[in-house]
Amino acid sequence: MRWEAVLFLIGLVGIPLGCLFPARLLPALPNDKLLHFVAFGGMALLAGRLVQGEVRVLLALAAVFAASWLIELLQNLVPGRRFCWRDLGANAAGVLFAGASLALLPPP
Repeated sequence: MRWEAVLFLIGLVGIPLGCLFPARLLPALPNDKLLHFVAFGGMALLAGRLVQGEVRVLLALAAVFAASWLIELLQNLVPGRRFCWRDLGANAAGVLFAGASLALLPPP
């Protein structure tokens, strides 16, 4: 299995768990938006490297963003958590940065 796939699977489990944990059980975060940017940008970069073809890469990026939106919506069901447009904006910025990076990187 390629290293990108292993990291993607770890993120596929770890990121939703971290985002959907009750707030009282989490440590204070110094820069929550940076974490969103890195987490979803990283997932988008990995997803884009796991598929071939421009259309599939765009679909992979869209799927990561859609998943980030769903996670934000699900946070309304978790004690102490809520949907945040700024978090979604950081997620989108990470996905867009990953898309630009994929366009500049050589294919895997």
